[in-house]
Amino acid sequence: MSQPFELPEFYLAYPARLNPHLEEARAHTKQWARGMGMLEGSGVWDEHDLDSHDYALLCAYTHPDCDGPELSLVTDWYVWVFFFDDHFLKLFKLNQDRPGGKAYLDRLPAFMPMDLSAGTPEPTNPVEAGLADLWARTVPSMSMDWRRRFALSTEHLLNESLWELSNININRIPNPVEYIEMRRKVGGAPWSAGLVEHAVGAEIPASVAGARPLRVLRDAFSDGVHLRNDLFSYERETQEEGELSNGVLVLETFFGCSTQQAAAAVNDLLTSRIHQFENTALTELPPLFTEKGLTPDECAAVLAYVKGLQDWQSGGHEWHMRSSRYMNGAGAGSAPSSFSFRPQGLGTSAVDPRALAGLIGTGRTRSFTHLPHQRVGPSRIPEFTMPFTTSLSPHLAGARLENLEWVRRVRLLDADPGIPGSDIWDEQRLTDIDLPLCAAGIDPDATPEELALSSAWLTWGTYADDYYPAVYGRTRNPAGAKLANERFSLFMPIDGESVPEPVTGLERGLADLWQRTAAPLDTEARRDFRAAVEAMTESWLWELANQLQHRIPDPVDYLEMRRTTFGSELTSLLSRISHGRRIPAEIYRSGPVRSLESAAMDYAALMNDVFSYQKEIEFEGEVHNGVLVVQNFFDCDYPTALRIVNDLMTSRITQFQHVAEHELPVLYDDFDLDQQTRRAVDDYVQDFRYWLAGIKIWHEDCIRYREQDILRHSARSGRHLAAARRFAGPTGLGTSAARVPAAAAVRVPAATAARR
Repeated sequence: MSQPFELPEFYLAYPARLNPHLEEARAHTKQWARGMGMLEGSGVWDEHDLDSHDYALLCAYTHPDCDGPELSLVTDWYVWVFFFDDHFLKLFKLNQDRPGGKAYLDRLPAFMPMDLSAGTPEPTNPVEAGLADLWARTVPSMSMDWRRRFALSTEHLLNESLWELSNININRIPNPVEYIEMRRKVGGAPWSAGLVEHAVGAEIPASVAGARPLRVLRDAFSDGVHLRNDLFSYERETQEEGELSNGVLVLETFFGCSTQQAAAAVNDLLTSRIHQFENTALTELPPLFTEKGLTPDECAAVLAYVKGLQDWQSGGHEWHMRSSRYMNGAGAGSAPSSFSFRPQGLGTSAVDPRALAGLIGTGRTRSFTHLPHQRVGPSRIPEFTMPFTTSLSPHLAGARLENLEWVRRVRLLDADPGIPGSDIWDEQRLTDIDLPLCAAGIDPDATPEELALSSAWLTWGTYADDYYPAVYGRTRNPAGAKLANERFSLFMPIDGESVPEPVTGLERGLADLWQRTAAPLDTEARRDFRAAVEAMTESWLWELANQLQHRIPDPVDYLEMRRTTFGSELTSLLSRISHGRRIPAEIYRSGPVRSLESAAMDYAALMNDVFSYQKEIEFEGEVHNGVLVVQNFFDCDYPTALRIVNDLMTSRITQFQHVAEHELPVLYDDFDLDQQTRRAVDDYVQDFRYWLAGIKIWHEDCIRYREQDILRHSARSGRHLAAARRFAGPTGLGTSAARVPAAAAVRVPAATAARR
């Protein structure tokens, strides 16, 4: 039987190298696997299976520099994780036994104690025996911080197998965004990244382990590993195992294209994620080292970790090309794909630029050569799928008056002394944007006081969204933006710390909002709330950095950061606070709730991108817009990108409904929640329904996004399209130093949905 598709050309930035201790690891791991009961009598593998899969070769390629004992230890871990995958498949996936699978998985964390003196239960199967042995051999040389991180990634790897099993049970193929997120946990590459620290003998300092650059490096690495594996394992997973969680199958279903075309799209995404890894390592690590004050040894440890991840990518590819476990019979790139998301036929290009992307990285070049301020015409608004409704608060009229008085009281619209261009709004523009309308739809049952506070948050965030590009983007002043963000934290005290005198309208507004919002909260809730505000303001610096590089973001990085830049994560935290402690923290941390939140956040952010497309692309020279990100990634025109974005929005709202209707009831039973807690979670879900419907009403009715509105506001403020275009400057490779960006995008808090 022929392969279902021919492997594409892969982007291979680093040469694979082979560890000289390969044979030592092969001999050791066979003896170890037999001792753990994974071979004869397991009903899963025999010796031939272990030999043909050759996990020692995988580890010798992915960890080329470690010594013999370390290579043997790492190989044992990979034998264990692949055995677990096949063991769980045989016992639970094939017969769709979710209760049995959950009981099996619930026992495994007990074999990873933080303190080895606590002991472990008696193993009842080879997976438990192997985990107990490996944990005891691995953790003594590592810190408690690493142990917690590695145990968590191992639990994710194991527990999210239930998500895969649930999808098989209902014969459901996930959507692309959901798939990328969940694949990181199920596929185990974050777990592999943790082992890299052990293998290279360089533990990431705890002070930066959770920072964005390290998180993005890990996630981009994980996506690269998983997407590559999906290409090689498509035949085995879809034809032999009945697997639905494969990236090629996901895109094949989402786009309605052929398997070959879907494989080409997966390879493009794989290349993009490797480019994201490289860009993050080069541009975000050095500032992080300085900001956190890392010692030379700590910097060297992080860089050794980065090199270890690069070695893993290259070695993993080489192993896939050699292992009998995967489809690798046809040479890569033997037939270029004819797939394109752009129109085809007479009058269109006969050359598909995607065919060369794997070899020379043309997608990376395209990300830096976008011409800003192109004439795109009025934004085209498609028919959105919106199954939810809301009403408007009866207190809307009063909220509008109160919001105007609040803006005057904190002098938000006043020009800040010594800051040119900081008088970006007037009262007419404030009235036109009508942020109380957004608040009234988001929370139709709010009291007058609650509606006034929500309106003020929206106003503060939307004003900041316009302020940062005008003040810091056009003047190429990221240092000023960073200083402004650092000062914001001073106005959000946790335990009654003294607050300095605010000097800008944004500082006066935030000081007032913090006092009104945080006063009723306990210390833990205040700390969480401030962290959410700080994460949002930090994400603005990410946008500014992209703007200064003139770089259109990678699509996965864009969507994930957009949840923060849009203020959605802050919104969800505000909603959590309103529900008090009625919902346990472990419910918020669960996969279904995180999936539901992300689906809602993505839908709202992409809706905003659709409405604001002309405003951002034509008038502001923006690079942070979902439609533009899709245009750039797929090298397609505006209508085609708009269709893809609308399809993605539909899939995200469908995902939201799927989680609410199918996954939350299972979660309730898994955690044995009482009726009061179940009602609280249901109320939390309803809050998101109001949020989504309210955002849609506001976008349709406010005076902000139509071409005539943009021109009128620009003319009244003395800024016009022609003036903005003068900031564009030259574009293309080698011109970044001469180019002055027109505007660095800054998204906002929304209870904060009303950014842009």
